[in-house]
Amino acid sequence: MYQFFQHILGLPVLASKHGEDVDKLIIYVHYLMAILFVGWILYFAYALFRFRQKANPKADYVGIRGHASNYIEAAVAAVEVILLVIFAVPLWAHQVDNFPKPEDAINIRVVAQQFAWNVFYPGPDGKFGRRDAKFVTSDNPWGYDKDDPNGKDDPSPLSNLIHVQVDKPVIITITSRDVIHSFKVIAMRVTQDAIPGVPIPLHFTPTKVGVYQINCAQLCGNGHSGMSNGRLYVDTPEDYAKWIATQYKPKPAGGGGGFE
Repeated sequence: MYQFFQHILGLPVLASKHGEDVDKLIIYVHYLMAILFVGWILYFAYALFRFRQKANPKADYVGIRGHASNYIEAAVAAVEVILLVIFAVPLWAHQVDNFPKPEDAINIRVVAQQFAWNVFYPGPDGKFGRRDAKFVTSDNPWGYDKDDPNGKDDPSPLSNLIHVQVDKPVIITITSRDVIHSFKVIAMRVTQDAIPGVPIPLHFTPTKVGVYQINCAQLCGNGHSGMSNGRLYVDTPEDYAKWIATQYKPKPAGGGGGFE
């Protein structure tokens, strides 16, 4: 049934563990909209027949005497409350409260800017180097603390490119260098605003190997469309291991993680 409605509604490809719950909520909302649509069409046809001029030559100034419309409105409101309380809020709470353990996940930092996604990975030690705006200079644009040993092995930042491993949790911490952006990967069913100076984490578990588009869901300037050039690669464990090994090379001065 889920696959049927996914096809009928034209939902985009799904490639994350929690995404099916998101799609189910979308489908349930469409159930409600379809019922309301059919109901209003039927009521419209009934009103045309019931209140036609020939059957009602004299206007009735009293109006509706029954309470059927009140009951219908209450039923619609009840369904909306169910969608919100039973489906939407628990889904949101689960995503917010049940973050994977950092040691069990791929940890990535993304700094948005006009008009690109800057992607940072930790070094082989799994620890990001310290970052701070006070360290920003012309040769250290990302505010990397050059005296922090944790940052010595951090690879140089990537532009518009993220690699993750299939079936392994991913934690991405989003922030922005200039204006408000919004990190969105439709196939993963994740969207998160990137706000200057505010690091905000999100997580997902990819379930399908492939290449997926990264979009900016917030109008961020004249080059906004260029932020759709980002790509998220979901690799097999073997391919991810090979790729990440290529990133662990000596970096130029001023490399490392973006400041928060």
